[in-house]
Amino acid sequence: MKSVCICGSKRFKPEIRLFSKELEKQGVTVFTPFLHEGKDEWSGLSDEYKKYVALGLTHEHFYKIDMADVVYIFNKDGYAGNSVTLEMGYSVAMNKPIYAMSDKDEELCRTILFRDFADTPEKLIKFLQ
Repeated sequence: MKSVCICGSKRFKPEIRLFSKELEKQGVTVFTPFLHEGKDEWSGLSDEYKKYVALGLTHEHFYKIDMADVVYIFNKDGYAGNSVTLEMGYSVAMNKPIYAMSDKDEELCRTILFRDFADTPEKLIKFLQ
């Protein structure tokens, strides 16, 4: 079974966690974004330190993309933010196949990068076999 790196907005944190658990139950190795809780912690950081943390999180997720066989864009209702767009660009540069949850996206440059669509873990697993 192949491995997958999930890219998605923290606004979908509960859904991404559930989706990941379903994949893992089927034997898929899953790399997820760091979906931190800390709004209070974040607000207490200096702007300079926020840049440092953001840089670390970005590179950490790039490493997860490197380790995965495929990349999955958790773009519920067609939403993919700036970070996800950046991660997609990195995935293309690393020759990773990209699958997505939704084909609804206002940005043509993102949709042309999707190999196919899977709105459930079961559908994604079919692409991983």
